[in-house]
Amino acid sequence: MIVALLNQKGGVGKTTLALHLAGEWAGRGQRVTLVDADPQGSALDWSEQRGHEGLPRVFGVIGLARDTLHREAPELSQQADHVVIDGPPRVAGLMRSALLAADLVLIPVQPSPFDGWASAEMLSLIAEARIYRPDLLSRFVLNRCAARTILGRETAAALADHDPPVLVSRIGQRVAFASAAQTGRLVHELDGATAAANEIAALIDEIERLPRTRRAS
Repeated sequence: MIVALLNQKGGVGKTTLALHLAGEWAGRGQRVTLVDADPQGSALDWSEQRGHEGLPRVFGVIGLARDTLHREAPELSQQADHVVIDGPPRVAGLMRSALLAADLVLIPVQPSPFDGWASAEMLSLIAEARIYRPDLLSRFVLNRCAARTILGRETAAALADHDPPVLVSRIGQRVAFASAAQTGRLVHELDGATAAANEIAALIDEIERLPRTRRAS
């Protein structure tokens, strides 16, 4: 499966989610490649930091910040169980290529009405991609959620009426994610980060229950 994390709004946690989805799948014995399609190269920086820390590689990270991604990602998927794409913010050509590459598009948003409004252009691009990929799946993911806030509940309720809908699993605003990133680690490798690791595991479980699309050959 090729999963792309996309949102034209920056700062929503795409890279953090991409790394942790890849890490969770790898921890379950799956072969995973993470494609850093963001010109900023944050996932590549994380991988380099992991090497500096002397930590073992748990999944491959490659840079493909170019608009041929829709041709190259399916080839990568032949050598992996999952390809996770960390998408670019506001680069139309790259965004369209990532959409055409993906089987599933996850749109991370923070629990804020501003994030919901900013997603309108993203949804327009998904609708455009479905002309060529009518079976393309997409879902919102609530990320960086403060615990038990009214705003979080209101955002989830508003997105529930959207197409695409929002996933039930939510990822909290947790210091553990920042601490892990600084040292090239994942939250399940940190002491005392059980809640964060459990949230990622629950998100993967929900993703795996989604219907699978069949890519045309």
